[in-house]
Amino acid sequence: MADSASRRRGTPVGAPVAPAPAEVSAEVPAAAAPAETGPAASPPARSGESALALKRRARRINRALAEQYPYAHAELDFRNPFELLVATVLSAQTTDVTVNLITPLLFSRYPDARAMAEADTAELEAIIKPTGFFRAKTRNLLALANRVVDEFDGVVPGRLEDLVTLPGVGRKTANVVLGNAFGIPGITVDTHFGRLARRFGWTESDDPVRIESDVAELFEPRDWTMLSHRVVFHGRRVCHSRKPACGACAVANWCPSFGSGETNPAKAAKLLKYELAPGNEELLAKLLAETHRAAEIRMESQRRTQ
Repeated sequence: MADSASRRRGTPVGAPVAPAPAEVSAEVPAAAAPAETGPAASPPARSGESALALKRRARRINRALAEQYPYAHAELDFRNPFELLVATVLSAQTTDVTVNLITPLLFSRYPDARAMAEADTAELEAIIKPTGFFRAKTRNLLALANRVVDEFDGVVPGRLEDLVTLPGVGRKTANVVLGNAFGIPGITVDTHFGRLARRFGWTESDDPVRIESDVAELFEPRDWTMLSHRVVFHGRRVCHSRKPACGACAVANWCPSFGSGETNPAKAAKLLKYELAPGNEELLAKLLAETHRAAEIRMESQRRTQ
């Protein structure tokens, strides 16, 4: 077992790099389009905003987020599709930091689906207990591992329609695995992404599948995976659920929800949140510097207009 420093944390800049072929299914399909939830329709635009203007504004936000978070990546540590699949299942109702703290021991004991399928229930529960809901997660992991062994010869499948048949795996988890372990574009709709998509005016829906479909209309498939990382990064650090730091937001100029949180740059900067595992001090310093810089730019802009 390699030490945690060698575990992959996605690809900081650019598209994710596919893992070693040993874990990848032989046939890798094109990106799967989001399932339809009704008649085809463009995402709702702001009042007076055309569909084209909405698309242009959405892509401008993505470009700004790319400048703000050039290092955006999957924050779960993994080395192959199996590890990412398990880590993503474990990440429900907890933080990626917590998952990353327990997966080195977990994968030293159960490095692949065959090993996990034979795991002792009590031992597996004890290892993953810090992630919460550990009994339900243990049941899902054991069932998932057995299904991968029985139906996919121990290899995590590289198709969305196969992944969503696994216990504990929905579209969100499947898109995380496809986008980051197989290089197949997908939009990951978690609570952060859904919240920001509504605030940005990209969708009016609360349904993850509908959100995925609405947002997919605004961006090229090649942008879906990195868009997901950037939006989630922003949601975790700046655009919080209860107290968004609007005054420290790099995309405030294009956000119809600007003003729903603190707009004073100095006060907003104090609302910024960061949670990184030990060993990421350099990244933390970069995050703080760049988001505080966004607040400074907004403060200077306000001074000029006064």
